[in-house]
Amino acid sequence: MSAKKDAAAAKDGEAKKPGKGKKFILIGVGVLALVGAGAGAGIYAGVGQGDVKEKEDPNRPKLVLRNEEPEEASEEGGEEGKKPEPKIGTVSVKNDRVPVDPKKYEITYFPIEQQFTANLADGESFAQVGLSLATYYDSRVISNIERQLVPIRSAVLMILSVQDSAVLSTPDGRQLFQRQLTRAINQVLRDKEGFGGIDNVYFTNLVIQ
Repeated sequence: MSAKKDAAAAKDGEAKKPGKGKKFILIGVGVLALVGAGAGAGIYAGVGQGDVKEKEDPNRPKLVLRNEEPEEASEEGGEEGKKPEPKIGTVSVKNDRVPVDPKKYEITYFPIEQQFTANLADGESFAQVGLSLATYYDSRVISNIERQLVPIRSAVLMILSVQDSAVLSTPDGRQLFQRQLTRAINQVLRDKEGFGGIDNVYFTNLVIQ
């Protein structure tokens, strides 16, 4: 009798084992489902964050597209010394260091009325310089220049006063001086207005004595 009971108990144990396996399988599937759901939520959250666009500053200057057609002259003729109509920019940029295609965008020249005079580094010569600033951006850059003329003049005079007359008399020296002025004026505008926008500085007058 005891042998029969042992045999029956062994059969019952073998019959119950598959049930435990099913439980493990079900638990494993549940864990995978939770992990998958978490990963999906993470991916969804990442996509959502990536779709958020940086809010554009409404005061940031924009590039002015070039007008292929020549502007019609006014019948009455413009008054001498009168400023041209402000140009409207339509192309947004992330910052003022974005390369600009001169064939695609309209350039504006802003002449600084008062010339710059300073003694040069050798102490025996002085220079008188007239400047015009060029920009491919809209009238907001021009307004920034007008608003910051005092620190711009200071920066120009500081650079002018450290020039060597012999170097400044050469084409390479003048080009170097030109690049120094462009960087300095852009830096003033970035510090004061948050945006540079000056493409180049041109000499309207340059006298060394």
